[in-house]
Amino acid sequence: MSNQKTGKILLITLVASLGGFLFGFDMAVISGVLPLVQKQFALSASQEGWFVSSALVGCIIGVAISGELSDRLGRKKPLILTAVLFVASAIGCALFPNLSGVIAFRVLGGIGIGIASNVVPLYISEIAPAQIRGRLVTYYQFALTLGILVAYLSNAALLNGVSKPALNPSVLSHLFNQEIWRGMLGIGVFPAVLFLLGLLLIPESPRWLIQKGKIDAAKLIIAKITGQTSAEINTDQSVSENNSPKSSYKELFAPSMRKALLIGILLPLFSQFSGINAIIYYGPRILGNAGVSLSNSLISQVIFGVANMVFTLFAIWKVDSWGRRPLYLYGTAGAAISLILTGICFYFNATSGIGLLICVLAFLACFACSIGPLKFVVASEIFPGAIRGRALAISIMVMWVADTIVGQLTPILLNEIGSAGTFWFFAFFCIVAFIAVYKLLPETKGKSLEQIEKDWKTDTDKDVFFH
Repeated sequence: MSNQKTGKILLITLVASLGGFLFGFDMAVISGVLPLVQKQFALSASQEGWFVSSALVGCIIGVAISGELSDRLGRKKPLILTAVLFVASAIGCALFPNLSGVIAFRVLGGIGIGIASNVVPLYISEIAPAQIRGRLVTYYQFALTLGILVAYLSNAALLNGVSKPALNPSVLSHLFNQEIWRGMLGIGVFPAVLFLLGLLLIPESPRWLIQKGKIDAAKLIIAKITGQTSAEINTDQSVSENNSPKSSYKELFAPSMRKALLIGILLPLFSQFSGINAIIYYGPRILGNAGVSLSNSLISQVIFGVANMVFTLFAIWKVDSWGRRPLYLYGTAGAAISLILTGICFYFNATSGIGLLICVLAFLACFACSIGPLKFVVASEIFPGAIRGRALAISIMVMWVADTIVGQLTPILLNEIGSAGTFWFFAFFCIVAFIAVYKLLPETKGKSLEQIEKDWKTDTDKDVFFH
């Protein structure tokens, strides 16, 4: 494939990945917003919890409808809906006068996040050539980490008075001087509008068009992306496989697909039970104990945000050369060792030296280059085309439910078994993840989505993937 055609695919991927950027930004920006909102409105504990979790409620709604939307309407239309929801949420949160209205718009933004968390990796996996599919889907995770970092940076900038110079328009003065938290939320309108405009220029997924029998339209898109002529494009396999009468959730419970469903459930579950939330929770304290001078907790979040983003680049570099299995196995093993050592540091009160910081950064490296991005890469590859959108929605729903459970469980663990025990608890799940991945996860690098589906269906007993 020529560099020009590769450039076109990369541009399409970057536009779609803006959905991941907005996902990360919207979820992380709340860290700077919450203290200001709590102070201004004197929120009770329950009100504070509802303000934070309102977006999560929207996420669950968004994921619940995303599978049906993407399988019925295509991949592009739900993404456009996502962009519209992001724009509306940013504007509403910035301008709506009362807190109830702001929370309602947070729910709208959460619905957008839920849809994006499913449809973006789905779309990228279907538009990407097999030989670089893992790398392109990992751009989504990279964009997510970049969104988190930008949210931390913009929060820190606004809180440190970057916007303090005289702003004549009363609306701008209100957003960036009087109620800075509104500016933090409202600034998300800029990437959201860019996302919306970019989506108007990218094509529909050709694989979805093939599933719907729109062969000529699919061939036209493939030709523009790859440079092939219409005669060179073979859609016979896709048509024969994807026009199967089976197109319901029942297909996932067929004997040939049960392992795929189990993998699709376990990977996002392990992602949340790896301990990433505990690490982020302890971030400011860990850095402080390690002797790093911090002016406030937002700076520590920026440091961890940079580390998370940089280490994700390694996954982009190696996911298509090393493959999914080796990267995941190395990552889970490294994460388990890092968490065990972190727990040992806490157990022996060795929290004032550089050793603890190294353990934490080692864990972040292992998570960001394997456990974090690969749940999206693998889940977007392993399900049959006719139900890929709905199946991936199940996988992403597990991620959000597990995220909620871990969020509630972590403070309990810290109180009941202490810091060391908490990190060892998460290390145990990383060990379980290593064993499960070793036993179950197939190698899918370099294979077309149609070939992966065929491998599941033609041989349920032999490990055809492990050749």
